[in-house]
Amino acid sequence: MITNCRYLLLFCLLIGQFSFGQEQKIGLVLSGGGATGLAHIGVIKALEENNIPIDCITGTSAGALVGSMYSIGLSPAEMEAYVLSEDFQTMSSGGLKPTQHFLFREDDAHSGMFSFSFSKDSILRKSLPTNFNSSAYLDFEMMKNFGIVSASVNDFDSLFVPFRCVASDIQNEKSIVFDKGFLNAAVRASMTFPFFIKPIRVDNVLLFDGGLYNNFPANIMYMEFDPDYIIGSNVSFNAEPPEADNLISQLTHMLSTNSDFSLPCDEGFIIIPKTDVSTFSFTGVRQAILDGYNSTLLIIDSLKMQISRRSSPEELEAKRKAFKAKIAPIQVTSVSTKSDDKELRYTRLSMIKRKKTEVLDEKELEKRYFRLYATQQVDFIFPRLEKKADGTHNLALDVRKSKDFRADIGGHISSRPVNTGYFGLTYQTIGKIITKSHVESYFGKFYGSAKADVTIEFPAVIPISVTGYFTLNRWDYFRSFATFFEDVHPSFLVQNEIYGGLKFNLPIGNTVKASLDARFFALEDEYYQTPNFSSKDTSDLTKFDGFSSSFSLVKNSLNRKQFASSGHLFEFKARYVYGQEHSIPGSTSFQNFDLVKNHSWVNLDLKYQTFVLDRPHFHLGLNGRLVFNSQSLFANYTATILTMTEYSPIPDAQTFFLPEYRSPQFGGVGINLIASIRKNVDLRIDGYFYQPIVQILQTDNGSLIFSDYFVGRSIMASASLIYNSFLGPIRATLNYFPKQTTPLSFQISFGYVLFNERAIR
Repeated sequence: MITNCRYLLLFCLLIGQFSFGQEQKIGLVLSGGGATGLAHIGVIKALEENNIPIDCITGTSAGALVGSMYSIGLSPAEMEAYVLSEDFQTMSSGGLKPTQHFLFREDDAHSGMFSFSFSKDSILRKSLPTNFNSSAYLDFEMMKNFGIVSASVNDFDSLFVPFRCVASDIQNEKSIVFDKGFLNAAVRASMTFPFFIKPIRVDNVLLFDGGLYNNFPANIMYMEFDPDYIIGSNVSFNAEPPEADNLISQLTHMLSTNSDFSLPCDEGFIIIPKTDVSTFSFTGVRQAILDGYNSTLLIIDSLKMQISRRSSPEELEAKRKAFKAKIAPIQVTSVSTKSDDKELRYTRLSMIKRKKTEVLDEKELEKRYFRLYATQQVDFIFPRLEKKADGTHNLALDVRKSKDFRADIGGHISSRPVNTGYFGLTYQTIGKIITKSHVESYFGKFYGSAKADVTIEFPAVIPISVTGYFTLNRWDYFRSFATFFEDVHPSFLVQNEIYGGLKFNLPIGNTVKASLDARFFALEDEYYQTPNFSSKDTSDLTKFDGFSSSFSLVKNSLNRKQFASSGHLFEFKARYVYGQEHSIPGSTSFQNFDLVKNHSWVNLDLKYQTFVLDRPHFHLGLNGRLVFNSQSLFANYTATILTMTEYSPIPDAQTFFLPEYRSPQFGGVGINLIASIRKNVDLRIDGYFYQPIVQILQTDNGSLIFSDYFVGRSIMASASLIYNSFLGPIRATLNYFPKQTTPLSFQISFGYVLFNERAIR
């Protein structure tokens, strides 16, 4: 009997040990914290390396992101590689990859520095921005990585690791816990930091960052999973009490409530990674991960003493492989929009072909998705993937229209007298077609312009647009090297242009656009043929009226519209010009009779720019240009030169009249050396070599002759210190044009040196 009791006791002890070793359930709680929260990856890495199992996860904000990555089967090494990638840095800054831009739908470059949108029914209340960063890339990546998983898995308990995350319902001032549904929507809602990225609606509830009400969801872990032991990783804290003169601290307390950063049970431990990485410093990801890893290793022996169960690397790898095998690849065969609004029909028609069954894989879906996102009439898109009965996917889009009107304001302020203001106003609609009506004006002594255009775009996977336009330009070249305070009267050259026509645009890929243009024009140039003139002299007048057509092909992935430091540009333009010249001599002319003459020519213009080295702190760019022009001679030297293409790779060169860089045929090459000494601060040196193939020369008696081949070469150079602010470049620049009376010119300026297109160039 005693022997039997001993056996029974031993059996119970063995059962107890087996149950404790095999069934001990470990939960991991991850706090919010922005970039600091990526320290959680280091925590998970240290736990896995020491064979400590993770059976369930709850997370808020950054903790939701890290927790969801682990829950869909990513290893710590895969998570670390992802957040250290250049793509993640682009995504966290609100940018896009070069291939995700859609050049076809981008506006022509103008001097606007900031814009605001408004509706017909509200100019202010609904026009203030609700976000500083675009979430376009983030939302697509989350759909691609998380949405595809939840399309194949029924609920969050069926993930590789069961998972919960929290978001905040600010209308009812409560936390929302996600245990099923679209995983990408749940995590995105949990990460929606107010004013940083746009909020989204889930089940028609507008949701924000979970950290507003619960930044450390240990209570959710306890209630949802009832683990035997809880490991917490906390990089956050409650805000300091509000201060009377600190608006940010006051808003923080109005928007959020203090979180409980303790555990709801005795069986657990909280790791507090020590890191200097700040909330929005995503460039410090590597250090945050390392800090989380090292902080965990400091207490790993204590954890091992309290957690007896272990998981082997082989066991984890087999489990990951089996889970990932259940996830079907992206195969989109239909597109739907959340709203039944007929105005949004355009979005569906531009994503997938109607008359035949298409299957969009991940690559093709990405291309078309960002084409749609580039539509200026669309303000925001949030995507979800839904599994269909045949195993393919429906892409469900929550689409928000842009405001009806957009105003752009900017210009160029300089220490030289070439100051120019800019204002543009756009009215846009979306329906079965999309339309855009636009007016803009440049105003200043040196340059003035007015432009109006209307664009109609037809819905299709490969869209086409038609633009009707009308433009007036005026350039007033006075003594080019004058300072801001110098008297610059009288002008020695004034150019007026009027032209209007039609342009057809067609995309070729996402970063290539083809255009066919036809226009009528009327040009009028007033000028003196000698630098020694007075206000008593009368100027020469040349009028040139006619027709021009052109074909252009542009590929552009430069990172800025001016002073770029990365990307590529290829542009080819072929233009035909036909018109009649009428030149009337002035008091400084070499001739004393009017001239009427017909002209026709072809102009071929090829530009190329690339950055062969693109490092974080150093960029090396190369560029070239080749021009062939069959233009005949006008009445005099100045009239001829004014109609020719100019070589002006330095933006400020366009504000001078530099005849030495104008010729019928020429080639130019340049180099750009850029040292990024701080974020958005560049020290830039640009040097260019200009080689005419043939030049137009004026003899002593005023007659015109062609030069010998390959003479008259020249250089130009520029050195600048530039701060690329969110509004526009602020710079101090020293330009060098060696053939001018004063070769060096210095200026301080703010804004863009950009103009509307010339009529015949």
